[in-house]
Amino acid sequence: MSVWASNARFAQAHDDEQDGNFPGFVSCLRAQLAHTKETKSPPEDAGFSILNEPVSPANETEIVMLDIPRDNDHRSLGQQLDLFHLQEEAPGMVFWHPRGYALYRALEAVVRAWTARDGFQEVRTPELLRSAIWEQSGHWENFREHMFAFSDAGKSAAMKPVNCPGHAQIVKKRALSHRDLPLRLAEFGIVHRDEPSGVLHGLLRLRQFTQDDGHVFLAESDVEQEVARFCSSLHDFYRALGFSEIAVNFATRPAQRAGSDEVWDRAERALENAARRAGLRCRHKPGEGAFYGPKLEFELQDRLGRLWQCGTIQLDFVLPERFELSYDDSSGKRVRPAMLHRAMLGSLERFLGILLEHHQGRLPAWLAPEQVRVLPVHGEQRGCAEEIVVRLREHGLRASSDASHETLGRRVAEAHAFRIPLLWVVGAREARDGTVAERAFAAEQRVLPVVSALDAATRVCAPPGVREPASAAGNAFSD
Repeated sequence: MSVWASNARFAQAHDDEQDGNFPGFVSCLRAQLAHTKETKSPPEDAGFSILNEPVSPANETEIVMLDIPRDNDHRSLGQQLDLFHLQEEAPGMVFWHPRGYALYRALEAVVRAWTARDGFQEVRTPELLRSAIWEQSGHWENFREHMFAFSDAGKSAAMKPVNCPGHAQIVKKRALSHRDLPLRLAEFGIVHRDEPSGVLHGLLRLRQFTQDDGHVFLAESDVEQEVARFCSSLHDFYRALGFSEIAVNFATRPAQRAGSDEVWDRAERALENAARRAGLRCRHKPGEGAFYGPKLEFELQDRLGRLWQCGTIQLDFVLPERFELSYDDSSGKRVRPAMLHRAMLGSLERFLGILLEHHQGRLPAWLAPEQVRVLPVHGEQRGCAEEIVVRLREHGLRASSDASHETLGRRVAEAHAFRIPLLWVVGAREARDGTVAERAFAAEQRVLPVVSALDAATRVCAPPGVREPASAAGNAFSD
């Protein structure tokens, strides 16, 4: 589906339009309604376009029922696969079990590798900041109702709902020149938002979650090139994760915002030009930008036809001014940088919920919490099975053995219930010959030498490859 195909929007989808760093979510997936509207295809040479037709209210012919079986709900899958749980003593916060945290870390590792290849330096900033920072950034005025605030030694403070003010503090400590730009900072930042209990929904809506956040500080003249670079990289990233149907929205100034109309005119014009350079075709979302700047939103369509707003890039001239950020240009004059806020997933937890439902719990081998399980037929093969597990782990694979006293058939069934991609059975013959009998999901059983099986498993379980750094131009989302 090209970005000109129908855009299904969830009736109760929500964006934090006051901030924009937390992508849209679906608050209720049971019998959820989606609105659809067909749009005509543009001429082949149309290039960049913004669709200005608003999504019309639902009528009987436009309503699409999107209900998922309970077994495919990520919350049920989390219990079945022993990944995570939530409980009322920590509302909207996740208890990750060992298997679930392995899944979390696998996704984090892929994002980290992709981010590093794109030239970002990883940082870590405090989770608690006093209100002076939030007042200066504008969050205290525009986002206060969503912040966990309290008194700290008689001074007001809050858990961070976003990472951008912390990154600005790092930039303030550096004497930047034009040679240092663009400066790209990234953080897997744990953030907290005081969401009403009624809208919390598994991994899809939390009070504590991790953003794959990044900020680029750059000369205003380089904005177009950097946005196009990000769009090309994001396109490759989504396709590597198995999402080929991607739509783009262009969200402009909200009613409650910081900055003058002149600043917003400049920002919207610059981001529109950047989207044009990237070859994007966007749907216009007036009034849904962040309070500090316009943004591009990237929506993924899953196997159930649902749209999920995940990635974003936002142009900000407001926060650099508020935090008095500057750099020396080529003439030695101190000037303000522009600031880009970008995320590929938005929330790691939420994206994992999306992936669990998208794959119905049978995750790609690279992401599976347990990639290989070795099953000795009898106790005599237990030592051989354990040696094979050691070799698998030396190859960087997540592997275990099951030498319990249950029958082989029951152990195989349990491994299938956990959606483990590869099962290796070791009987007397395999132990003698240095082979394994491999049982992969939806594949013929085969007997392989251990060395060959290790090589094959390493290839099957390899994470999505990090490609060459993205080019600055292209038409990534228009095919």
